[in-house]
Amino acid sequence: YKIKILISDDNSKDDTKKIAKQIYINNKSLIFLNINQKRLNYRGNIKFCINFAINNHYDYAIMLHGDSQYNPKYIYSLINKILKSQAAAVYGSRMLNKKNALKGKMPLYKFLGNLILTKFFNFIHNTNFSDCHSGYWIYNLKYINKKLIKNLTNSISFDNQMRISLIKNYLKIKEIPIQTIYEDERSSFHFFYALKFIYET
Repeated sequence: YKIKILISDDNSKDDTKKIAKQIYINNKSLIFLNINQKRLNYRGNIKFCINFAINNHYDYAIMLHGDSQYNPKYIYSLINKILKSQAAAVYGSRMLNKKNALKGKMPLYKFLGNLILTKFFNFIHNTNFSDCHSGYWIYNLKYINKKLIKNLTNSISFDNQMRISLIKNYLKIKEIPIQTIYEDERSSFHFFYALKFIYET
């Protein structure tokens, strides 16, 4: 596959920019580096990345978070799945194999919250997804365009709103099983997120 990597730093305050610049210097033929001078937040940074892929006429865009929870080894599985299914999007599900989620040290409250909120989503939209909170996606840019993403939420619930938009446009979403690794980082899965998810669903 012809793959290019875009590292997009959202005006971080730690050593991320320094490390990203060094990676870029050592891999200029493979990597593009973007550093936002003004913080765009989760939604804005993802929109920038997808628009970058669209503007450069790529066929697919893969979103991989930089916190090491999602293993890059699943990229090939995502690509193979979207090529075979011709779906608009494919995401990595931690909950297709629930034992793997717990094996990867997913906190119990997060595990239970994922189950409950995913069931709620499926009930509202008459779907059958196993994990509505994954941040590991591949998008088929044949279907994902600037107009579609422009009208999506400005909040942290971008992934959820993207999923809803694809459903409303009768576009296929597929999933593959993945295992994530949780360390001691702070979790973004909290009461505020749950309320926002329910409201926006």
